[in-house]
Amino acid sequence: MLIIKKYAAIDIGSNAVRLLISTITEPEGKEPTFKKTSLVRVPVRLGKDVFVEGKISSYNMQRMRDTMQAFNLLMKSHQIERYKACATSAMRDASNGEELAELVKKESKIDIEIIDGEHEAAIIAATDLHALTQGDKTYLYVDVGGGSTEFTLYAEGKIISSKSFRLGTVRILNDIVEPKLWKEVEDWVKTVTKSYSKISLIGSGGNINNIFKSSGQKMGKPLSYFYLSSYYQLLNSLTYEDRISQLNLNTDRADVIIPATKIYLSAMKWSRSRKVYVPKIGLSDGIIKSLYKEEKNKEKL
Repeated sequence: MLIIKKYAAIDIGSNAVRLLISTITEPEGKEPTFKKTSLVRVPVRLGKDVFVEGKISSYNMQRMRDTMQAFNLLMKSHQIERYKACATSAMRDASNGEELAELVKKESKIDIEIIDGEHEAAIIAATDLHALTQGDKTYLYVDVGGGSTEFTLYAEGKIISSKSFRLGTVRILNDIVEPKLWKEVEDWVKTVTKSYSKISLIGSGGNINNIFKSSGQKMGKPLSYFYLSSYYQLLNSLTYEDRISQLNLNTDRADVIIPATKIYLSAMKWSRSRKVYVPKIGLSDGIIKSLYKEEKNKEKL
């Protein structure tokens, strides 16, 4: 007997809002498979308002409300059984974040959960990350977002340490990240990795996914520090307009990709890593997996 389910995940980030529709297939006697049926990304840059003014502007409040109504209709069209909507750094820091969540719930019937950095890292860890971190190797997982970056150190398949920092691409673009925060992140990475050798990075986030895609590298193969450093130099040598026209970057990607690459390169330098794996996972994938695990746990009760 074949069981097919459809779940949805809404990731409300500082740079963009995403709706992931996933089809879960459960063949009898076999492991389930998760297939991305649809992914919709809307560049509502909430962080641009919040990290400078402390609240979401009325313009972006309306864009968010419109986007959530559209997502609600899409979920109905896809006949979604279960969904979860998570908001991260921007809505967490916004003085009117809770107000926006209440408006969305009233108008679109979508319940938004505003989560902290540690919770975000835990949800992402619910993905297939364990398949990559098995064995006796050591990995530093780095998830770069618009408002924050989550770091997790894995050794011998176990989480050794994890921490979230308010070091995000939109914050850097708005020049509100102080040097002392960079130093704090550097000290933390160096401290947790100092007793390990041959550390590899695992990178997640839209920017590193974009870089990996443009590299032409095969899935499962890592990018080298040299390649990422060379690409960073290329990005800095081009104007914003050139990055859009020559590198085919989206308008809301062409600026944040530079600070994102700087964070990945810095993490590699601090951890003495020479390569970064890009498994193309993120918060949306983690939400789907966590929903599935919750469902399975309920069935066991």
